[in-house]
Amino acid sequence: MSRKIPLADDETSRTACVRAALRTAVEEKTGEILSSSVLTERAGWCADLVSGMVADLMTTHWNTTDVDVLATGEDAGGRKLPSNAWMALRRLGWTATSPVKVNDRVVRMAQEQAGRALRSAKWRADLTAAVIATWPADPGKRTPEEWDAVREAVPGGEFMPSSLIKSRTRQIAAFTTKNRRLPADVFELEPAPRIARMLLLAACDGQQATIERADEPGRALLRLQLPTRPDPRSYADWTWVACPIALPPTIPANAVLHLPTLRITDNRVRADLAYTHPVPKTHRTGHTIALGVDWGLNTLLSAGAVRLDGNGMITALGSGGQYRAAGVLAKQHRLRRLSEKLHAKADQYQKLTAGNDQHPLTGKHAALRDEIRSVSDRRSNLNDAQAWSAARWAVDQAITAGASVIYVEDLRSMEARGMGRTMNTRLSQQVRGQIVDRMRHLAAEAGIAVVTVPARNTSKLCPRCLVPLRHRKAPDRPTTPGWKWAICGSCGYQGDRDTGAWQRIAARGLTHRAKTVADRASGQMVIRSVAAALEARAVVAPATAKTSRDRSKTGPTRHRTTRPAPRRRRAPSPMGLHRSVGQRPEGHAHTDRTRLPRAAHRHQGVTTISTPTRRHRPHGTALGAGFHLHAHATPPRWEDPAPDTMSDMGSLS
Repeated sequence: MSRKIPLADDETSRTACVRAALRTAVEEKTGEILSSSVLTERAGWCADLVSGMVADLMTTHWNTTDVDVLATGEDAGGRKLPSNAWMALRRLGWTATSPVKVNDRVVRMAQEQAGRALRSAKWRADLTAAVIATWPADPGKRTPEEWDAVREAVPGGEFMPSSLIKSRTRQIAAFTTKNRRLPADVFELEPAPRIARMLLLAACDGQQATIERADEPGRALLRLQLPTRPDPRSYADWTWVACPIALPPTIPANAVLHLPTLRITDNRVRADLAYTHPVPKTHRTGHTIALGVDWGLNTLLSAGAVRLDGNGMITALGSGGQYRAAGVLAKQHRLRRLSEKLHAKADQYQKLTAGNDQHPLTGKHAALRDEIRSVSDRRSNLNDAQAWSAARWAVDQAITAGASVIYVEDLRSMEARGMGRTMNTRLSQQVRGQIVDRMRHLAAEAGIAVVTVPARNTSKLCPRCLVPLRHRKAPDRPTTPGWKWAICGSCGYQGDRDTGAWQRIAARGLTHRAKTVADRASGQMVIRSVAAALEARAVVAPATAKTSRDRSKTGPTRHRTTRPAPRRRRAPSPMGLHRSVGQRPEGHAHTDRTRLPRAAHRHQGVTTISTPTRRHRPHGTALGAGFHLHAHATPPRWEDPAPDTMSDMGSLS
């Protein structure tokens, strides 16, 4: 099966990953059907053999010298190391041994996993070494000169977020307080990473695993060798098993499948299935319609589209939309507070037990650790669901508006302060990075570029005349200082603060589109600085006033009845599965309810999105309640609304 896909001139390849489950398998030699529990057990034996070899490699080479040798990309003879981690480790002579009989492809998986972990440690080692070498006099607050020194010492530190340097500083400060000295390097500061139980089948060839599409559409067949006992003594203890996989509908029919990574979680075998398919190319320049995205607290995203015409004039396409996630964020912060309490209690138990396994609190401490892991998983799942939902909404807005680029604020270095302890924590723990990553992933499928722009003064200046705005509490309270409503004293503009911000972001991106560059490390598109001459042109022209028809009176007024007929549909509603012909539609909320769900009373509209899954349906997620109780997305309103052709607002007499 060829792993290359044909591409057109304006196409590129995109590799994505989906999750699938291996529910059953067939042993090819005997034809025996393996149940899910048996398959999980045999895959677990193989994963245990691999993780044992990975642990030995990590223990042996978790030091500065070996990590630097692997990161330089050259062996002792000056030859370039291969890109595959397992081949690089073999070139350096870093072998792995197993006490039982395994084939060479199983050793490859162990070397690949260990090599990837050691290569990723190089970045942390360089950052830690730079912070230690330029250790400030006051770790809690660096001077401007100390900030410049640490950024010069870090490779690529000029554009590194300051939050990363601060977090590493706090970690080193905690080590210094405990040991009364600075650590030598990151390998003394951190232990070797935890080894995951997984099988990297991508490091194997056809002698260990193969995958191909089945005859039925939407299905694939994975063949691999698994042991028949936990301690195989010979190659006879390894047999071929065939595992059918149901492909998710997100995988195109022309996509090329790659060998997956198998993980054993919750007593089941999960497969991270990678595939490659053609998508339209994204471009750095040449954009005329752009979507601007602004961040908020309760209003997580505010987005709208603008158009750049041939004369250089920028106009907004409608009033934009908002993605509100107040309820989701409230639940996230409740889980955060619960996690903090559980950690504090676990630390107290740790002090009381003092490592004594016979202490009466040891069992409670173990149960508390399990509860902490459960809460952490809940927080991670909620963050992941929120990130995918918000990113999907933003990309849909761009597709609807016909935009070829999405401009997002670059808030990597944003530090929440001055708004109180609770508000600062809520701002700092928003999943902006996850949303942007998933936005890039989804936008690449439609050929839409995602570019980060500097966030300076996007909410401070007027989008029409670039004069500082006055922020007020509400439009009907123009003299009360606040945050939400913006008023310009120069041109008379006023509007929602977030609406003006997304217009400024989109206009700045379009005027600076020629300054878009691709980051060398990540390949992401970014505008690093703002030019004064270009910024002066980044203004959004006001919408042209519509000319109304001539309404002057030319004849007698038409008589209207004093008792007009009620508004009715011009045609009966279609018959549903359990509905009689001609029945009136029930609207956006059920008419037989005495009250709406508790989530449907806050920021609800007729276009509120429904719950996107059938498995998780907590109380309040009925029609009108939204994603996870409180996630609401306004519809795209880029052009004038379509005329109402289904009703007559006048009299029928």
